[in-house]
Amino acid sequence: MTRIDALEVTVNAPIVSFRNPLYQGIQVGLPCPPPSTVGGMLAATAGAWTQVPENTRFAMTFTAQGSGTDLETYHPAATKAAYRNATIKDREFLTNVTLTLWLTTDLEMWETAIRVPVWPLRLGRSQDLATARTRRVPLTHGGTGTQGHALIPHTTAPAPRTIHNGEQLQLPTATTLDRSRTTWDTYRYARTGTDATLPADYTTDTGQALILLPPVHPTHAAAKDTHA
Repeated sequence: MTRIDALEVTVNAPIVSFRNPLYQGIQVGLPCPPPSTVGGMLAATAGAWTQVPENTRFAMTFTAQGSGTDLETYHPAATKAAYRNATIKDREFLTNVTLTLWLTTDLEMWETAIRVPVWPLRLGRSQDLATARTRRVPLTHGGTGTQGHALIPHTTAPAPRTIHNGEQLQLPTATTLDRSRTTWDTYRYARTGTDATLPADYTTDTGQALILLPPVHPTHAAAKDTHA
């Protein structure tokens, strides 16, 4: 099988929180970052979306060693002043997380951007600082591998799609710069990992199946008539 050179990016953070945007007025946490969040992190390292190639895609895995709930001051965004009063809500968070990305294009650009980011590295919210390291790794094109903790498109999971492939999540993939439009896609993610076997775009030497997610650049959200 064909082998290629790829960039593996490992991101670590002590605490992160990913709010599910499908719920309004309440704070519901996601078990992993949406592709749009990861794309935003990459854009920050490059300096702006204008510095990011429009065809940028990546495969990703995500793990968290713990979780919890604390209290957070919530400031509603409402047109009427009566509905803009700050209130206290529960916030779900994840601890000691590891996000691993695999990029197969523009390797030198991303290697430089991640090692010397233009903006501080954050995963999700502005206060959730993270660290990252990169390395070049060989990948095998095609074949099958283990799903593990990978976020995968819903259609990639073999039919019948069961809980063995993780829970089904509706996540934002790309958002326009003015936030007027968002592209949503259906994904699957197993919080505790799974040994399910998948057909893969690429596989690692450890047998991890890598599925390239849809493009996250804002131009792809602008090209579709889908609204947040």
